[in-house]
Amino acid sequence: MSGDTFPAPAKINRMLRVVGRREDGYHLLQTVFQYLDLADTLQFRSLPAGQFRRFPKIAQVPEEQDLCLRAARLLAEETGCREGVAITLDKTLPMGGGLGGGSSDAATTLLVLNRLWGCGLKRPDLMELGLRLGADVPVFLFGRSAWAEGIGERLQALPELSEPRFFLIHPGVSVHTAAVFQHPRLTRRHPPITISAFLAEAPTNTLEALVRQLYPAVDECLRWMSAAGLHEPMLTGSGACCFGQLGGTVEPEALQAELPSGWRAWVVQGRNIHPLQHLVED
Repeated sequence: MSGDTFPAPAKINRMLRVVGRREDGYHLLQTVFQYLDLADTLQFRSLPAGQFRRFPKIAQVPEEQDLCLRAARLLAEETGCREGVAITLDKTLPMGGGLGGGSSDAATTLLVLNRLWGCGLKRPDLMELGLRLGADVPVFLFGRSAWAEGIGERLQALPELSEPRFFLIHPGVSVHTAAVFQHPRLTRRHPPITISAFLAEAPTNTLEALVRQLYPAVDECLRWMSAAGLHEPMLTGSGACCFGQLGGTVEPEALQAELPSGWRAWVVQGRNIHPLQHLVED
């Protein structure tokens, strides 16, 4: 496995509701996670025990905050594994886009190194470690699209979730997630819904209205997607990426040609199974 290339897929939130807030400040959510066939890729090379490196370095991410390195160190510490690793990350997913790129990179690091180092941890063990790295990391270790509650760590598989093609846009801005969740105008107590209600109704993201106010580029993006005929355009996570379902007479090539300057777009497929699900036992 050393030297092979491993994907760290994006996720979208097919629905997101803020339903409360804990005393420690974490927000209580209901959300639906689905993977995409758009991914960062990682390679791993053995180093002497205790040495952890990632290439290339990202100037805006100090080494002590790098989720890949934190994941590798955490796995080594918790299992007593005397190993080191050099991680090469080919970054495709935009930072601050709401696609879970950093969390997915950390999860792929845990999945691959658990196998490469022979640590023998099962899926629940890795998910517990992942939660210590960030609330979104466990969903990438869960291995399946999921209905999530709590702070996003209570997961239930959603095998009936459709796998549409989406037109995904990054409108050229980076959204600061913490600032959105701390904003005084954020509504924090939307009534919870059931899985059956989600499957029957038009999806919503209760962060979207505030993010559209704070980031005009996101508002412009969602208006553009609606005018282009995309089905149910919405924000993923706290943004900035937005997605809408393709279908009917909408031609993705024409949309790409008309894309405003400074935006990036991808035609992607929803996936209910993580591409590395097979690397760890349940």
